[in-house]
Amino acid sequence: MAIRLVIADDHEVVRKGIAVLLEGSEVEIVGEASSVDEAIRVTEQMRPEVALIDIRMGEEDGLLALEGIRAKVPEVAVVMLSAYDNPTYVARAIAFGAHDYLLKDSSRIDVLEAIQRAAAKQQPSDTSILRRVKETMAKRKDRSDTKDVPLTNRELQVLRHVALGLSNKEIGSSLNISVETVKEHVQNILRKLDAPDRTAAAVWAVKSGLISG
Repeated sequence: MAIRLVIADDHEVVRKGIAVLLEGSEVEIVGEASSVDEAIRVTEQMRPEVALIDIRMGEEDGLLALEGIRAKVPEVAVVMLSAYDNPTYVARAIAFGAHDYLLKDSSRIDVLEAIQRAAAKQQPSDTSILRRVKETMAKRKDRSDTKDVPLTNRELQVLRHVALGLSNKEIGSSLNISVETVKEHVQNILRKLDAPDRTAAAVWAVKSGLISG
């Protein structure tokens, strides 16, 4: 039986490339989308086994599509597609219910296996980035209770930027503060959250509702 797949990416060449990559396999592409709203609409309409969603669609956050699909058609397994091996993006994808996370330079075998596993509701492969980050997260203490964490307003601003995957330089430019000041804020945030790194802090931010996607 064919695995029905929806592909969402703002670049047509990527969508067509994936289609070529999957030719001759058991995967049948039943819909395509180039924006967040279209991805949610097409997935809800076609109800495939799997939706393959780009993490960035132009200026749009692909995680909003993930969130929308999980809310409207939770039976559809969502695999995020990204050009970035960014643990913060992966952590946010996990927090919003992604089944797996693929890099755009993945091999045909890896793409096909990820789709097959998602359709069968099986755990991602041992080499999956998402599985690695998820296992690391599971070992960490859950610090999603905001009442006991006295972050300042500026620290909350910085944390939101960290959770969106921005670098210290990008955060500094956005908030009009120096990189050294950003580093100091990040260190204070990690200390107050008892978080070992930025990924853990990003997960805390998502779970605490500081960002919506």
